[in-house]
Amino acid sequence: MSNQWLYWALASAVFASLTAIFAKVGLQGVDSDFATFIRTVVIILALILFLTYTSKWQPLSSLSGKNWLFLVLSGLATGASWLAYFKALQMGNASQVAPIDKFSLVLVAIFAVIFLGERPSNQDWLGIGLVAAGVLTLALKR
Repeated sequence: MSNQWLYWALASAVFASLTAIFAKVGLQGVDSDFATFIRTVVIILALILFLTYTSKWQPLSSLSGKNWLFLVLSGLATGASWLAYFKALQMGNASQVAPIDKFSLVLVAIFAVIFLGERPSNQDWLGIGLVAAGVLTLALKR
């Protein structure tokens, strides 16, 4: 199995960390909900350029009803996450907000077991437990 996913995951982590730093600075004097809107517009424009450059546009009719349902639900969850994240960043320290946001790692593992039938190994659960302990340690540090 290729480890190519690992490079993309690491890139995601780097960009996510920069998101917190850039957003914290950019939120000064701006409503967090409006800032989320600006961020979303930038993402849409960047994706339009990327899809056009890479010729990855697909006809909307190629998506099934299930695709539509779960992509819409994912979009709504993403939007709610971004709104909450930006509000938290506006009110708190990035060094506290970002790690607590990463509690999503623990929740993803639990939801993957419940909804996707995944079965993490004992080593996986140990790592997930350590992430949870780290989040609690960071959240309760003050």
